[in-house]
Amino acid sequence: MPRRSGWDDADVTTTGEERIVRRVPAAEVSLVAIAAVWGLTFPVVQDAIALLPTFTFLAYRFLGAFVVVLIVFRRKLPDLGRDGWRAGARMGVFLTAGYVFQTLGLEQTTSSKAGFITGLFVVLTPVFGTLLFGQRAGRLVWGAAGVSAAGLYLLSGAGGGFNQGDALVFACACSFALHILVTEPAVKRHDAGALLVVQLGVCGLICLAAATALRDLEIPRAGSVWGALAITAFVASALGFFVQTWAQKHATPARTALILASEPAFAGLFAYLLKDEVLEPRGWVGAGLILLAIVAVELVPYLRPTRPLPEG
Repeated sequence: MPRRSGWDDADVTTTGEERIVRRVPAAEVSLVAIAAVWGLTFPVVQDAIALLPTFTFLAYRFLGAFVVVLIVFRRKLPDLGRDGWRAGARMGVFLTAGYVFQTLGLEQTTSSKAGFITGLFVVLTPVFGTLLFGQRAGRLVWGAAGVSAAGLYLLSGAGGGFNQGDALVFACACSFALHILVTEPAVKRHDAGALLVVQLGVCGLICLAAATALRDLEIPRAGSVWGALAITAFVASALGFFVQTWAQKHATPARTALILASEPAFAGLFAYLLKDEVLEPRGWVGAGLILLAIVAVELVPYLRPTRPLPEG
């Protein structure tokens, strides 16, 4: 029987189906790790941009990730064509807007709040799909939107606490939702790796141009900033996309959605561990409602029983 490096005799299987089953735990562990890294980036980035201008940090982050994915997918680029390059550029514009709003928002709000507000893109995606792209959204989506709106109200301080930072992070969630909506048709027509190269390149160039125009471009001096750039560029951005793509081939959609929906919870956890951020009881209720809405939109569709085909 064939052997795989690092497997003992009990792990050796003879059919493709069995090999997929064996890989599911590894895929789920990988997804949890990536969700944790994405949650960790909130307090890490918040500390980094206190020492380095926002657009400079983002330029280094995305140009670094761009170089990595370019090395991996460079042979796919010639096949994109003009339409593919335009699609990748559109994706890059919305992705840039999302990270710019998020990073600017982190200058004025807490990491834990930013994590939960960013997670609203899961709920906003089908809402914008209905309002802007003519897609259909069921009662679950509108109900989740209402629940998440209530959660956002409580999380942000029930009226007087919704500051400019929260508003910027909410704009980030809207941008990420629009990014998903323009990405969906693009990946059906073009190679996903090549599109990733284009959009990360667009992100890096836009942020580099902004940093240059603002005369903010400088070399990082603090070791913590270099560490933040390494985590966000190579682990959260480049490796994160790779792991998510690989894992989704071996884990069920429902489990994938549920695991990735844990990112806001990880953001709150790391904000507490690294920055001693603690939400008020009302804020925890709001965060819980947002997380409930995210999980419902991601998970419930996969739990519905499929209708049997009519006989005859």
